[in-house]
Amino acid sequence: MKIVIIGAGAMGSLYGAKLSAVTDTPVCLLDVWQDQVKEINARGLTVEDVSSPEPRVYRNLRAFQDPAGIGPADLVIIFVKSTLTAQAVRTGRAVFGENTPALTLQNGLGNIEGIAETLPRTSIIAGTTAQGATLLGPGRIRHAGKGKTVIGELDGSISPRLKAAADLFNRAGLETEISANVEGLIWDKLLVNVGINALTAVTRLRNGGLLAHEELAELLAAAVTEGVRVAGAKGIKLNVPDPVAHTREVCAATGENQSSMLQDILKGRPTEIDMINGAILREGAAWGIAAPVNGVLTKLVKFFEKTGAGERGPA
Repeated sequence: MKIVIIGAGAMGSLYGAKLSAVTDTPVCLLDVWQDQVKEINARGLTVEDVSSPEPRVYRNLRAFQDPAGIGPADLVIIFVKSTLTAQAVRTGRAVFGENTPALTLQNGLGNIEGIAETLPRTSIIAGTTAQGATLLGPGRIRHAGKGKTVIGELDGSISPRLKAAADLFNRAGLETEISANVEGLIWDKLLVNVGINALTAVTRLRNGGLLAHEELAELLAAAVTEGVRVAGAKGIKLNVPDPVAHTREVCAATGENQSSMLQDILKGRPTEIDMINGAILREGAAWGIAAPVNGVLTKLVKFFEKTGAGERGPA
């Protein structure tokens, strides 16, 4: 199976590395970051694992900046920032054949719509993952937390391509389940990100650090609870019976992980705040539901984005 991953950041690299261990054909990573592409092609991809004393180098990978050099794939997995989804799929159009499924495992809302600007909705598979990874530098990541990946068809069917993708992921050691409720699946993950990402970006704590402080644990619960109210108003059927408890469980399971939003703040990059906590604000406003905690968190992250205060650290 020819697999292409669009977006070779921390999570794209993690999935590329794991899948490359169970595929005969090299996994192709497509990214605009030249140093990453050069390092992977020259020396492979090094993965540190918190549960293993020695890093592992994966070499059954090829990295590209130009999609034309790859050609159509059997499966494309999209891992770019949600703000870049539509652009990335449009510029990477060459890797999609007539029957190539596009699997989004991204954070936030709006990724399906972004993909559908270029591809038919019938080609899209959606999913979420509780895996955690940190980008350490070109060609090197840390696998900092393990969790389930859940994927599903937009129409709720259990298709052969869905079963094939789940089987492939499980063989690669990426625990994966199938869901018939994709919308609920996306909101389950959104609520986890709502509770963790902005708080870690503001405090510069790893995920597990949020549970060590009562004040932060309360803010986590309040932000998630606002999101649950919005989901209820929209008629979203969540798969998780207690989203606050589930978010705390994810914090614990990925305790040593730096959230993607924290990594962005520390490196002075734009974040996905508008697609996560900001999405709760927008969706809530449409239904007349206030979300003040998410509003404050959104403004604080935007302040750090604008000023670079996350890089400088506390004054």
